[in-house]
Amino acid sequence: MRKGCLFLFIVLSGLSCKERKTVKAGVKMQDFIISISNFARAQDPDFILIPQNGEEILFNDIDPEKGLRSDLIQAINGYGVEELFYNNGSYAPDDYRLGMLRQARSSIKVMVADYLGNDADAANAFQAADVEQFIAFPRYNSNYDYKYIPATVFHENADDIHSLDQAQNYLYLISTESYPDKASFLSAIQQTNFDVVIIDAFFGDELLTSADVTSLKTKLNGGKRLVISYMNIGSAEKYRYYWKKNWGLHHPLWLKKKYDGYKDEIWVKFWKDEWQEIIYGNADSYTKKLLNAGFDGAYLDNIEGFYFLYHKD
Repeated sequence: MRKGCLFLFIVLSGLSCKERKTVKAGVKMQDFIISISNFARAQDPDFILIPQNGEEILFNDIDPEKGLRSDLIQAINGYGVEELFYNNGSYAPDDYRLGMLRQARSSIKVMVADYLGNDADAANAFQAADVEQFIAFPRYNSNYDYKYIPATVFHENADDIHSLDQAQNYLYLISTESYPDKASFLSAIQQTNFDVVIIDAFFGDELLTSADVTSLKTKLNGGKRLVISYMNIGSAEKYRYYWKKNWGLHHPLWLKKKYDGYKDEIWVKFWKDEWQEIIYGNADSYTKKLLNAGFDGAYLDNIEGFYFLYHKD
């Protein structure tokens, strides 16, 4: 759930040492995503993957001038982006990122989560997304951290949604702190007509059950919808089940760098085996937990870790 950043440094002639490391890490992130997809789809061929931010990852050598990386495009179904049309509450379309997303939109669904100045901007945010054939979840005021459900659903419909490309709207609700218990959290979502729901797989420390997830797969109006789980693959979160008491910055060594602004997260060397085994490839992995719980897919956060491991801004 991070604001996207600009990677205008990517001119593959005359790269600095830092930039070469960034490109190499970007390719490793691409390979990581493809491996997660292969693992998940071996068990559920329809499993959906939606990376978020760091849009250069869509391209060969993370260079938008080199064309889309075809095997990555085949491994994912959509792409999530934050602060694309609105930045710090002001309307300021990011033409660089828009250019990349326009190259990909015929192949994958683009999902925009802008942060607005106020609710009066919502109509313009939806219109901007519509023009680009994207779907939008604008939020404002106290909903920066995706805590609340909007009162209305844009492009509301009673259609059965079986694949991401059919979706006309979505709900992004990865914080549960506004709900006193799991039952009230589930009930609040059940009373909506969003085509896609992105939530955390855990309510507090409790992994949602397959019955919980199934209960969310029908809209209030009777139409079927998709339920996607948030999964952070670029930084380790100290409050997750996998975190060990003796861990900390550089312990293990792949816990690489402090995450400015997020004291409970550490940027990871995501290509290291120990981290990848946490995320996929075995019966206790995060992805396997999502499959067992019946989620339709995973929303992959902190893709831009390949950049922030080597850059401050």
